[in-house]
Amino acid sequence: MLTQVAEGVLVHQSGLLENNAVVVQGRSGVLLVDPGLTESEMACLAGDLRESGRSVAAGFATHPDWDHVLWHPEFGEAPRYGTARCAAFMREVRSDADWRARVAEGLPPEIADETPLDLFGLITGLPAGTRQIPWEGPQVQVIEHPAHAPGHAALLIGERGVLVAGDMLSDVLVPNLDQLNDSNDPIEEYLVGLRLLEEAAGGVEVVVPGHGSVGGADELRARIELDRAYVLALREGRVPADPRVGPTAKPGWEWVGDISVEQVRRLAERHRRGGTPD
Repeated sequence: MLTQVAEGVLVHQSGLLENNAVVVQGRSGVLLVDPGLTESEMACLAGDLRESGRSVAAGFATHPDWDHVLWHPEFGEAPRYGTARCAAFMREVRSDADWRARVAEGLPPEIADETPLDLFGLITGLPAGTRQIPWEGPQVQVIEHPAHAPGHAALLIGERGVLVAGDMLSDVLVPNLDQLNDSNDPIEEYLVGLRLLEEAAGGVEVVVPGHGSVGGADELRARIELDRAYVLALREGRVPADPRVGPTAKPGWEWVGDISVEQVRRLAERHRRGGTPD
């Protein structure tokens, strides 16, 4: 079901991980951001669009995590954009002859048989430094930053007062750092990402996270501060106290606490190997 969150901006939420697919109305169709997760959910979204007389003019993947690079044939053959780094990451994934099996192994078992992979990760990279999505609709600013995943980007729909945050600023998930290699500083990268989102937040009235509840302006600022406090605690080597983990976690999301423990362990291991600058 599509829910309007601002003028010309609607959200379709998945059942399992509360992924938010975002629909932005344009002149010749819609911009579809991060659709997922299952065959039936995406078919439902396509049906909702069709019944309302909307077609998909363009797509966008905020980052290369599996649940943000899915697609369904009923969305059509519109260009599917992402940052250049996001697209390069997905090309590398798909270059492996066994990519489909590897991706399938990482899917939640509850939906592994229901998640279509034929069009998985077929992203067209926007030229490095691109600031706007090329489409016939309201101006959508691309805010690329290094937090969470290679080529991660938030989208600012300024005239609608909406920030699509990708996998940041969630009320159910804690910050998840990019620790895929030892060549980066994941703590500082996440703090940079938060600063960029904070700079973009001036006229924002609605924040749509990749997972969880849509929030208003006050909630946006509160989530930025909560995420910053979480990351600073990680920098100090502490398992952060956070309302999204432990007894205050949302029912069904208790497993998020394991992310915190694992991140502290991995950061300590990186430090022992000299992989994270002091």
